[in-house]
Order: sequence, then structure tokens, then C-alpha cells
Amino acid sequence: MADLMPPTIVFRLLLAVVFGGLIGLERESHGRPAGFRTHILVSLGSTLVMLISAYGLESISTNYDPGRIAAQVISGIGFLGAGTILREGASIRGLTTAASLWAVAGIGLAVGIGMYFPAAVATILVVLTLVYLNKFELGHHRYSMRITASDQINQMAALFTVFVQHGIEISQLSIDNQNHGVATIELTISAPRKAKLRELVVRLNELEGIQEAVIIED
Repeated sequence: MADLMPPTIVFRLLLAVVFGGLIGLERESHGRPAGFRTHILVSLGSTLVMLISAYGLESISTNYDPGRIAAQVISGIGFLGAGTILREGASIRGLTTAASLWAVAGIGLAVGIGMYFPAAVATILVVLTLVYLNKFELGHHRYSMRITASDQINQMAALFTVFVQHGIEISQLSIDNQNHGVATIELTISAPRKAKLRELVVRLNELEGIQEAVIIED
């Protein structure tokens, strides 16, 4: 790597950690399987591959394509992204995380080749997309729900079966079971449409052992 001084190499690798970490923090905050460390490693690895591809092979041969190895990152990241996609009944989770991993790989390649400004702009746009644009996804909206139910294992299993049957995705969940056999469950869910959500509430309230299932209005 005669064209690059060690400080430049270190700077690029550290910048990849920062950019990947910013996106990974957002995914981590939502409890996704690929979170902070995974995004950092993808970004860092992509940057290293680009450094090797663009500069490391120069000393071996001048007759090589510097984009050949880097191109394999984009195709290879698909295997990692596929591991974050889960099917739960009628719903599919993890597509956004898989897309963010693919974007982070591109950001890492940009940092590795020294395109700092495009990498920085892409990082900002990815973070803004993940944080703010989820509110505008067509057909899916987030709601808060509170369920009061008997604190029994089979009761909980029946409860979550209803969510799967209605294609409702649970993003956050907390259970308070300190009230003498009665559990208070608070959830953040994503429902495809309001009518579907009303059907869910009716079905939950019909379950044996459910004292109350309500939507918490913001």
C-alpha cells in the first residue's frame, strides 16, 4: 500500500466503524438481530476489502480489476442479510435490517476508496430513513396496546398465537406479573390496517383468561 500512509488507513477504518455504528445503533434500539456490532463489522470489513482491492494488489500485478473483489461484497452480503429475515406466521420480519446491512456494505466500500462525502451523506440518509420514514410506510402503522390476562404459560401461548394469525408484528413487549397471578402486558405492535387491529382486539377479548385488551391512544 505504497499510495496510502498508515494514518490514512487507520482513519478510513475508524470512519467505517463510526458510520456503521450510527446505523447499527438505530437497529439495536429496535431489538433487531443484526444490531450495533454487526453493522460495524460489515462496514469495517467492506472498507478493508476495498483497501485491499484498490491498493493492496497493486504490488502484485498492475493487470487487475480493482473493483472485482469489491463487487463480491455486494453479492456476498446477501447471505448475511438473508439470516436476518424471519417469517412469523403471516408476517415477515427483518427486511429493513437486511437492507441496512446491504447499505452499510456500500458505505464501507465508499470509505475504503476514499469517497468520504458520499459515504457520509449515505449514512445520514440511511439513519433518517430508518428513524423517520417508518411512519410513512403504506398500510402499516405502529400502535401501543395493553393487555391484562391471567399469568399462565398456556395463556401467553394462546395470546401470541392470535397475533401471528392476524399478521401483527410485535416490536416491543414488557410484562408486569407482580399482581397475584394477573399479568399486565404492554406492547408496541405494527398492524397492516386499522380494521385488522380492531379484529385483533375483539379476538383477544374473547380469549379465556383475558380481562381486558385495549389500544392505548397517543
